[in-house]
Amino acid sequence: MTGFQTLFYKEVLRFWKVATQTITAPILTAMLYLLIFGHVLEEHVQVYPNVRYTAFLVPGLVMMSVLQNSFANSSSSLIQSKITGNLVFVLLPPLSHWDLFAAYVLASVVRGLAVGAGVFLITAWFAELSFFAPWWIAIFALLGAAILGTMGLIAGIWAEKFDQLAAFQNFLIMPATFLSGVFYSIHSLPAFWQTVSHFNPFFYMIDGFRYGFFGQSDVNPFASFAIVGVFFLVLSGFAIRMLKNGYKLRH
Repeated sequence: MTGFQTLFYKEVLRFWKVATQTITAPILTAMLYLLIFGHVLEEHVQVYPNVRYTAFLVPGLVMMSVLQNSFANSSSSLIQSKITGNLVFVLLPPLSHWDLFAAYVLASVVRGLAVGAGVFLITAWFAELSFFAPWWIAIFALLGAAILGTMGLIAGIWAEKFDQLAAFQNFLIMPATFLSGVFYSIHSLPAFWQTVSHFNPFFYMIDGFRYGFFGQSDVNPFASFAIVGVFFLVLSGFAIRMLKNGYKLRH
């Protein structure tokens, strides 16, 4: 466990040392989203009965921040280590692929939840929120952060330079996040796009997370949990196999 603990500590310290960039900046970005969208659409959009649009928006922004920063943590750490050449100091110690996976993903979860908590504390001042089912909030926040931490791990292993990682983030992570119901309910979309949204696993993370606040959602939270859980297991198996084989790490 010493190797895992050391790597985990190193990964947490890595983002905490530059907290202005990794924690404060995403919180400010989420607050700007809330001020702009909340101000423009507050009087024109109501998604759920008796839920103001600003209140509807807050959980979506919190979860979006959790997802994006969890991905950024593991992916940026690996690509920086590969390019600067110091990845060898991670691979030389007798760390198993389980140690590597757990340390990178858990550090990503810590960063994602830290940013999400900061976003919530700031944006909650602008809306009246309820806590219908706190356990769903915790479950989907943890699963979402772990999934994106795992995706960041996969992206960091696969990418060989920064523009490849940027392509992964700009053409996969960002669209999937913004088209997952952060700013709207999928029931406001045409039938075709509603169907497309159901193939986006990010949608189930945000919809289940929002259910924990309002007790209202587009999909049954148990169905969302099952889909998100299976998605995490599949991604984890893929990432662990890459680490075990040393794909683009030892070859």
